[in-house]
Amino acid sequence: MSLHVIVGAGPVGTATARLLADRGDRVRVVTRRGTGLAHPGVERVAADAADADRLATLTEGAAALYNCANPAYHRWPTDWPPLAAALLTAAERTGAVLATVGNLYGYGPVDGPMTEATPLASTGTKGQVRNRMWTDALAAHRAGRARVTEVRGSDYLGTGANSLTSMIIPRVLAGRRAVVPVDLAAPHSFTYVPDVARTLVTAATDERAWGRAWHVPSAPAVSVRELAARTAALAGAPAPKLSRLPYAAVWLAGLVNPMARELRETAYQFDRPFLLDSTAFTATFGVAPTPLDDALTEVIAGLRTPVAAGR
Repeated sequence: MSLHVIVGAGPVGTATARLLADRGDRVRVVTRRGTGLAHPGVERVAADAADADRLATLTEGAAALYNCANPAYHRWPTDWPPLAAALLTAAERTGAVLATVGNLYGYGPVDGPMTEATPLASTGTKGQVRNRMWTDALAAHRAGRARVTEVRGSDYLGTGANSLTSMIIPRVLAGRRAVVPVDLAAPHSFTYVPDVARTLVTAATDERAWGRAWHVPSAPAVSVRELAARTAALAGAPAPKLSRLPYAAVWLAGLVNPMARELRETAYQFDRPFLLDSTAFTATFGVAPTPLDDALTEVIAGLRTPVAAGR
């Protein structure tokens, strides 16, 4: 029974904690307030994960250290560097594998599906922050100071996930209009949160995954219009009502709303096809994506029977 330390108790951190605890591992979840999954196999610790000495103490003897944290969008340039440095330092001192939940921002705008070989060419602030984190971790791995891996998914689909899908699915279920800043017809990849957890744990515990990044197995891309229609059909809800929010409205909202302001940088993800190629992980480790309808069915059930994340 191995010890696994998870930093962060959002949807991915919670799903990862549940997966590990349910299979019998010891799990320690670290957050500022000591929140997280309430489970007999989960220990919840209140600590500042940016404190490298404290985090290293909490990680001593662990098989893996999971970076499932996610600072507020507008604070990435200030909050991520010390947190990422502390995570890497803890991994170097303890020998725990550092498994990070990344994203696709580092690639920037691309034509065609993104693979793990797509250049990290982002010129945006958030993309560059994530790229520096990965570059530093990979340098430590190649120097023999740490063992690292990273998994990257597209927009999350899952109960509690704060993403594009959270702007659509609840409103479809309620029969209300969803107004979203996206091309409603462009194909878009969505990544199911439990699939992120399965990929993350596999990458952390299989040495074939170390020293490189992987894309989370994700179902074939669908448009927002199709996602809404399939949600309505599965839920027995009325035909969805969708409208596109013009980019100008997003730009103006950013004058007063920090979150809306940050969306300007990633607007390219929603005005054209945004496609994730995740075949490499499936081919190497045999982990296939959850079919979209199965994922939607579970999300619908979760929204209709809300359960606190800590239960």
